[in-house]
Amino acid sequence: MSQSILVTGGTGTLGVHVVGRLLEAGHLVRVLTRSPRLDTPYTVVAGDLTSGAGVDEAVAGADTIMHLATDPMVMGADLEGTRRLVEAARRAGTAHLVFISIVGVDRNPYFYYRAKHAAERVIEASGLPYTILRTTQFHDLVLYVTRKLARRPVMPVPMGWRFQPIDTGEVGERMTALAAGGAAGRVPDMGGPEIFTFRELMNRYLAAAGWRRTLVPVPIPGRISAAFRRGVQLVEGDGGGRRTYGAFLADRVKPGQPVGR
Repeated sequence: MSQSILVTGGTGTLGVHVVGRLLEAGHLVRVLTRSPRLDTPYTVVAGDLTSGAGVDEAVAGADTIMHLATDPMVMGADLEGTRRLVEAARRAGTAHLVFISIVGVDRNPYFYYRAKHAAERVIEASGLPYTILRTTQFHDLVLYVTRKLARRPVMPVPMGWRFQPIDTGEVGERMTALAAGGAAGRVPDMGGPEIFTFRELMNRYLAAAGWRRTLVPVPIPGRISAAFRRGVQLVEGDGGGRRTYGAFLADRVKPGQPVGR
């Protein structure tokens, strides 16, 4: 059944996959954005979760809200934006709020993870029907980080850190299915099909790009590093992801490309 669905973060890495799938499924999609464009197949609503401008107008009439917007660089941005969105959704009587989060946010003191966990708690205490999906790191994020580090001839590699990258398109497919269903609370975590050390991820990028770099293992102290070494960011058992990181790299990285691009 067709719904009216508001998407925050609809132009982001995950958002473009989600919006595309929602449109294919016949839903009426509107996207809250600070930089509205006119040439889109969906309705654009100018607004800003940081200030609250335009949020009530964006939420009005939406059957479901998919909250994908995030800002890992600004402390507190995700929590405050979620609070504003929840308040607007409660005023509008929104029937379903779907939120994307990260595996391990309740067990890692990294400020961004703590904000994500606090945002989860705001949603859970809101009284709104909700669904929360936690996933591991996206392929796109892992590639972005390894590309940045590869600009240096000598690359520091955190010792003991492991990751389970997942395909963004598969997460988008799962999120779209959750939006179409009823509120399900916290659903099972989603993760990629393989677990890699940080060093293995760096080597895979360098091999795909045809570059050589010196990798230097670095022991990183502190509680955040300890959490990554414990594997709080990993999904136990089958995380549901199918597309491998190698397949992703084969599509995105070509031998001979300038390093870091």
